[in-house]
Amino acid sequence: MDRPGKIKKSVGRGYGLMFIPLIALLLVFIYYPIGRGIITAFMHYSMLNLSRTRFNGFGNFIAIFSDPNIKFVKILWNTAAWVVFSLAGQFLLGFSLALLLRKPFKGRGVYTGCVFYTWALSGFAIGLIWSWLFNGQFGVINDIFMRVGLLSAPVGFLSNPRYAMASVIIANIWYGIPFFAIMLLAALQSVPRELYESAEIDGAGKGRQLFCVTLPYIRSTITTTVLLRFMWIMNFPDIIYGMTGGGPANATNILATEMINKITKNYDYGQGSAVGFIIITILFVFAFFYLRTVARKELTL
Repeated sequence: MDRPGKIKKSVGRGYGLMFIPLIALLLVFIYYPIGRGIITAFMHYSMLNLSRTRFNGFGNFIAIFSDPNIKFVKILWNTAAWVVFSLAGQFLLGFSLALLLRKPFKGRGVYTGCVFYTWALSGFAIGLIWSWLFNGQFGVINDIFMRVGLLSAPVGFLSNPRYAMASVIIANIWYGIPFFAIMLLAALQSVPRELYESAEIDGAGKGRQLFCVTLPYIRSTITTTVLLRFMWIMNFPDIIYGMTGGGPANATNILATEMINKITKNYDYGQGSAVGFIIITILFVFAFFYLRTVARKELTL
């Protein structure tokens, strides 16, 4: 009589055992490093003097905020500009590309593959390519601008603090367009054709169909992709490192690059972890208010 119950228990126990490797991987490679990093953020932990490793409270944060060499407020502004303008450009151009690719045309498969291929490339490699394009002496962009008469002399896009941030943002926008195009194209193809036919019967034009049919239907996808891309861009120093390394004069230095600099140049794991803790806090606060105010009904976690 109890045999079916025993079978269910054994099956349930078997399913539970299957999750053990997954949980172990998450603990070892994600949660432990995060926890260890948070602890290190409140310690004096320098590779130049390990004998003085100790708990120092908020000393690392005070040192970061008061460092005259980096001007932490400027790094915050750089980070905000890097994230906001990159995200806006990637979304607008990616959504436009998805709209263009929604309807079939001759050679669409080849064109789509060429466009989406860039997403598979390394961000650091993309940075190196764009650093060559923006080169002040033999860069292609300078050459094109001079040929069409927009410039009379070469401009050091990456060596001039006035143009450096705009240059890396342009490269990041180009790199991130395929992500939004892929995600939004899949969402656009799921919109029922009947909705557009009903809108046409009601006299709605293409513009009204876009705002009254397309955007409301794919709102959950937009919400998710914007949130994910915000987090990725904020933690994405690859292009900046490949193009400027955070310079010139900290003009392109963001929180992610400063965290790496603290570890690789200053060998200060305490302050590097403190910057990482600041990044985690900003992302958590943004995600909390974003999901609460924008995606409360559209996104189910």
